[in-house]
Amino acid sequence: MKTFLRLAGLTRPFAWWMLLAALIGFATIGSGIGLLMASAWLITTAALMPALSALQVGITGVRFFGISRGVIRYAERLISHDTTFKILTRLRIWFYDAVEPLAPARLASYRSADLLKRIVDDIQSLENIYARVLAPPVTAALVTLLMWFIVGHWSLAAAGGVLASQLFAGLAVPLLTARLAAGTARGVTALQGEQQVLAVDLVQGMSELRVFGMADDYTTRLHEAEVKKLALQKRAAFIEGLHESLTGLAMNGAVIWILFSMVPLVKSGEVSAITLASVVFGVMASFEAFLPLTGSVQNIEADVRAGDRLFEIIDAKPEITAPERPEAFPKSTAIEINNLGFTYPGSDRLALDGVSFSVPQGGRIAIVGPSGAGKSTIASLMVRFWNPAQGSISIGGQTIDKLDPEELRHNIAVVSQRAYLFGQTIRENLLLAAPEATDEQLRNALTLSGLGELQNRLDDWAGQHGMNLSGGERQRLAVARMILQDAPVIMLDEATANLDALTEQALLDTLDRTSHGKTVLAITHNLHRMERYDEIVVLYEGRVIERGSHEELLKSDGFYAGMWKLQHGKEM
Repeated sequence: MKTFLRLAGLTRPFAWWMLLAALIGFATIGSGIGLLMASAWLITTAALMPALSALQVGITGVRFFGISRGVIRYAERLISHDTTFKILTRLRIWFYDAVEPLAPARLASYRSADLLKRIVDDIQSLENIYARVLAPPVTAALVTLLMWFIVGHWSLAAAGGVLASQLFAGLAVPLLTARLAAGTARGVTALQGEQQVLAVDLVQGMSELRVFGMADDYTTRLHEAEVKKLALQKRAAFIEGLHESLTGLAMNGAVIWILFSMVPLVKSGEVSAITLASVVFGVMASFEAFLPLTGSVQNIEADVRAGDRLFEIIDAKPEITAPERPEAFPKSTAIEINNLGFTYPGSDRLALDGVSFSVPQGGRIAIVGPSGAGKSTIASLMVRFWNPAQGSISIGGQTIDKLDPEELRHNIAVVSQRAYLFGQTIRENLLLAAPEATDEQLRNALTLSGLGELQNRLDDWAGQHGMNLSGGERQRLAVARMILQDAPVIMLDEATANLDALTEQALLDTLDRTSHGKTVLAITHNLHRMERYDEIVVLYEGRVIERGSHEELLKSDGFYAGMWKLQHGKEM
């Protein structure tokens, strides 16, 4: 209930629109009731063969309610759908605004397909919170009240029976079907999430799955999840059919009770047979308001499940928070890393343990070491994706936790091993770094990064993850973004990994040209052209084990020298 109330609270800005739509929905049902009552009056009156003029009121009533029902139904659909889409828009913005500060630290434990389902499918399912959860009970309650007054005008006994039947259809039946359907919506949601994860793995990892002969296994697991989901959906359909049958039973019970209560009144002349027919048809029409209630109850479970999945993420405390009064980014870009320590959540191993070194303004420092040494952890801490467990990082004498995280990242250009390219045009991928850049600036950045052949292809599609470009082109495009960002600090996180030797050399030349005068922090395990760095910091198991220039480290014949010999295949 707490989750449902939180979700309902998000719709509060649209409360008046929701109320208006509910009232119009009630008017739609009311028009249907009026149409059947007027039709019953007209048919039974016409059976007595009165003068045509005596039927004009009934004819006019049928026309009025017939036309108004269509018009009001259209207005109800228009307003309710518009309100639903407004609520959906608000939910998407609300969720993204809440999730964005959590990335990447608090989202690292979630699989991408699971996150995608929460962001897209779970929020999409919440569009039902108004149209199928909140509105139907309101409409049903108003219709119940209306029928009490209509039937009670002629017979309180008949009105009591109708009220009992409608309470049965509006409360007992939905609660019964909800009990029978308990866990169904939750199970369907869980299986849909499992299917999405399997489908993403199957599509993105098809080559590897085929190589290792596991494609059929994944397909079988996907099929098994589909079979389980189908069984639950069949159960839900059966329960929905049961609800409709019980609602029909309640309607027939109400009709029988009316006949039992009012036929004696007809015989005594207190009520006309025409009135009895009109009341019976009106009551039958009123039960239209109770049919959506099974969906309302079942959707509550689905909405609560979706809400739980969303709030599980949103309720997480952000790893990084901006200071209330952030300091301005320093003019000096000298970097000081002092006694840095860090452990990833869920791990007992220190990723960094007492790491200290400095980079003068305009200096070039390389951080090297084997995989798992903690190199990329330093990069993540530099841009405040995480907070260190101990120690500090300072830029220009100011610790970075006193700076606004967005301004910090704006002043540090990062070229990573897997620079992400969006499934958009080359132009749009470049504009991420400089939204106001002109086409001339974009072309200049492409030329400087060695992608002059793309100057006239700005509107070409990069493809998902940049698949329409080669590996070297993707990395050079990341360098072009770095050039456009024009940040005073450049951080290269394995920027040349997985590239062939010629492409790597060309990219290093480009980086040398475009990073002149800037403070450069290069993270790498490829020891190529290391003489270009002022100092090299060697990490091993999270600790600094060596420091010095390329020549000094080779002469010391330590760990770095061993790495260099191994990669270059020769003795010094």
